[in-house]
Amino acid sequence: MDLGAFSVSLAVKDLQASRRFYEALGFTSFHGVAAQNWLIMKNGSHVIGLFQGMFPSNILTFNPGWDQAAQKLPSFTDVRELQKQLKQRGLKLVTEADESTTGPASFMLTDPDGNMILVDQHV
Repeated sequence: MDLGAFSVSLAVKDLQASRRFYEALGFTSFHGVAAQNWLIMKNGSHVIGLFQGMFPSNILTFNPGWDQAAQKLPSFTDVRELQKQLKQRGLKLVTEADESTTGPASFMLTDPDGNMILVDQHV
């Protein structure tokens, strides 16, 4: 099962302080809008998202349809198909994508330790 590009979405208290910290670790901003309190940063193939005031905790994020540079893939498994496969495997979802739609959609689930996982398709 290919869930798409992987990143960690960090719930930060101060976007600019977090940006400076991760820049010191070698990350550079390549997407996002600081004025809207979010940035996507990259160091090699490692991707993190900094989100101030948007999430209560950190989230593991997968983006079907994107590569690690946030570029659209020529083919991928749609988020609704991934959702269907996970439900068939007995996983319980916290939120679900509307299976009657196409295009961008998302769903969420938690792992056994309560870590949130977001599968978020933008294409």
